[in-house]
Formats: sequence, structure tokens, C-alpha cells
Amino acid sequence: MILTLQHMAYFAVIAILAMVVPKTFLGDFSGAENTIFILGALGMWRYSWAATNFMRAYWFRHVVYPLSKARSIRRFEKNGTVSHCYMLVTSFMVPPEVTMTVYRAAFNAAANARDGATIVASVVDGADQRLIQQIYDTMPRDMSSVKLIIDRIPANGKRDALAQTLNIIRGLCPTERDILVFVDGDTEVPENIWYASAPVFTNDKVGALTTDEASQIPKQSLFHDWFVLRFIQRQMMMCSMGLSRRVLTLTGRMSVFRATLATDPTFIEGVDADYLDHWRLGRVKFLTGDDKSTWYWLLTRGYELRYLPDVQSVSHEDQPRPTFLDSAQTLMVRWFGNMMRTNGRALKHSPFKIGFFTWWSILDQRVSAWTTLVGPITVVITAVSGTWQIVPLYIAWVMTTRYIFCVILFSFTGKVFKITHPFLLYFGQIAGASVKTFVLFRLDKQKWTRQGATLDPAALKLAAEEKIKAWDSTAHHAIAIAALTAAVALIGNF
Repeated sequence: MILTLQHMAYFAVIAILAMVVPKTFLGDFSGAENTIFILGALGMWRYSWAATNFMRAYWFRHVVYPLSKARSIRRFEKNGTVSHCYMLVTSFMVPPEVTMTVYRAAFNAAANARDGATIVASVVDGADQRLIQQIYDTMPRDMSSVKLIIDRIPANGKRDALAQTLNIIRGLCPTERDILVFVDGDTEVPENIWYASAPVFTNDKVGALTTDEASQIPKQSLFHDWFVLRFIQRQMMMCSMGLSRRVLTLTGRMSVFRATLATDPTFIEGVDADYLDHWRLGRVKFLTGDDKSTWYWLLTRGYELRYLPDVQSVSHEDQPRPTFLDSAQTLMVRWFGNMMRTNGRALKHSPFKIGFFTWWSILDQRVSAWTTLVGPITVVITAVSGTWQIVPLYIAWVMTTRYIFCVILFSFTGKVFKITHPFLLYFGQIAGASVKTFVLFRLDKQKWTRQGATLDPAALKLAAEEKIKAWDSTAHHAIAIAALTAAVALIGNF
């Protein structure tokens, strides 16, 4: 009942905003003709792109994927394929109660692997080492087919931990049919991960796969609602990319790799010491974004990167900062920084090599950072020029279109959305675009949410040369925003 009243109030606000706009303005849009044209043209482009992805996602989820899954299982069972399950789990600064839940899920999934499993846990804290061993020893089921290796290492960062653990698994000589599951220490592995994944790798073209993801957030809040929306958007986009057999990221929370590829020395080197040579920033060594490094290594070698929409991992999320806005900004800087550092070099490869739709989607990640900002800039310029009526009209338009978007998104998963979700959708688009443009000029700015390791210029108290580089980044960013604003103003005066 309360939810219904909230939605009724939402539409009442839209109606009030429409009533504020003079009827004469709605008839001729005097002074705002070009603004309406710009918003309409961009809207048609963005909405057609969204519609394309939604149709692709629906077709993949309900037609292509079930057929592909059935073929893989038949091939797997017919060939009598033997596939050992390796699991790599990295744990650092994870609360003990989460560690217990995560490792119980991992041990259960490993015990369900028909052909046996080996779990290599990378830990820093001795308390974690003892707790993980205790969980293994007290599992209420037969664990004779599961081997546990605990690798305690110095706190040199996740990339170092991954590289060292991958070298341990490489020494175990996995075969081409074995799978290797990458798992973060705060993520629960689905218990059927082996049976869901192993058949997919009977296709020699497949290099890795990722799955649907959900979040476990203890407190109901705006942060919680934002993550719910984010993962529903992720499911839809991943399904769309799944149709091309090349997803745009191999999620660091949990993804599955062909074991021989993930233990290739050049793959391990790419995880441990990935970098980007930038014309202005010089060599930028990657600190975060190991999932983008693994994705790039496989993508540029022509491997398929699959998506399993009916298999779901669960990550335990905590709000990293006291307020929602600060938390969202912190996370988006890390997420979109990883994206921008990698998709630029991916675009240098031919669409014929990585797939045209994949290439175009990567390009869209960069272009949309700017086109998304055109709408608000256009409205501000028009309002400042004296046509104030455009403001309530724009707000009503945003509220209506984002509500429709939420109806479509949540219908894809069969869930009901909260009244906060249309606002969060718009916030994610505008704030996300702003952060993307910010990090595009500061690709050297990197920081883990949980770990203290950082390449943040302010944190490292960089030398004068590096400070000049930071000022240079700010200048380039300001020039780009000014150029975009000038272009919008120029078009608006035609």
C-alpha cells in the first residue's frame, strides 16, 4: 500500500511540474526550440541504444542461452570430460563472520565438483589462516576430494597475491579441461559453480566466463537501493553482451577461467605488472582493475568470454564512506578508472578481431561520458538565457523517462522497484558520466576501497614534477568541459 502511494505521489509531482509550464510555452517552445531538438536527438540515440541492448538481452536470456547451455551439457556428458576445479580465494581485511560464510560456500562448491577440487587461499593475517583451516576441518560433509592450500603472504596488494597464487596453481599442472575460479574473499560462490561452468569450456574457443551477481548489504538504505539497481542493470547489459559471446568485464568478485590460460606465464605477468603508456602521464602502472587486465589479455587473443545469467554469486558489501554521495563517488572513481584505463587500448584492436558489437560497446563507454552531460548543460544554458520554463519541463521529462526505464529494467528480472530507483538511475547516469570524464584525464589516480595501497598523488606527496602533472590533468579536463559547453551553446544559437 505504501509503495503504491509513493508511486502515485511520484506521478503527482510530474503533473504539477507540467502544470507549472505555461500553456503557451508548450505550444511553441519559444526560446527553447534548439534545446528541445538537442535533447530529442540525443534521447532518440540513447533510447534506441538502450532498446537494442534490452532486445538482445531478452533474446539471449530466453532463447540463445538455454539452447547453448543444453548443447554444452550434452557435449560434456557425451565426451566424458574430466575437469578438476581449482579455486583461488584472496582474503584481506574481511570481517571474520563474512570469511566464515564465504569459505563455507567455497568448500561446499568444491565438494560438489565431481572431479575433485583444489582451493588456494591467499591471506595476510595469521588469524585468517587459522580460521580458514578451522572451517575446512569442521565442514559437516566429506571433504576428501577437496585439497586446501593456504598461502600466507605480505600485504603487497591484490595483484601480487593473485600472481603468487596463480604460480602455485601453475605448479600443480592443470589441464585444458580444468577450470579456475577467481573469488574475492567477500563473495559467496554458488554451490553449482563447477557443474554450471565446466561444460562451457568443452568449447575450445572459450577462455573465461562470468555470472550474475547479487549483493548482501545488512542495512536498508539508499546505498542498498543503488546496488540493487546497479546489479539489475548489470544483468541486462551482460546478457546483451552475452549474445556476442564477449562480455565487457570478467568481474573480479567471481569469474571462471580455463585453468591453462590463467596459469600461462604471460597471463600471470599481465595480472602482476599491467601498465599503460600514456602520451601525457607517462607509464601508468595498474594498481586496481585486475579483472580488466585478465579480460584484456583474453579478449585480444581472440577468446570468447561467456556469461551465465542463471548462476549467481553473492558479494558482501559495506558502505565505504559515512554518506551515500561520498561512497558512490569513491566506488565510481575506482570502477570507471579501471574501465577508462583499459577500454582505450582495447579500441586500438580491429572490430573484426574482438567483434563489431563488442568494439562499438567499448567505444560507447567513452562517448556516453560526454553525451550524457549534454542534456543538463543544454538545460542550464537555456534557463540562464531567460527561458526558465525549460527547467520544470526537463525535470518532468527526466522523471517520466527514468520511470519507464525502471519498469523495463525490473521487468527483466521480475522484481518490483522502489520509488528511489528512477532518481538513482538518473544520478548514476549523470554522476557516472562526470566521474568518467574526471578519471579520463587522471588515469594515474588509483585507490582501493578497502586496502591502503594507493597511487593517489595527494596521498603519496608526489614531487613537483608529479604535481605539475596533476595540474596539467585539471587544465585538460577544464578545457574539455569548456569546449563541450561552448559547442552546446553554439548549436543552441543556430
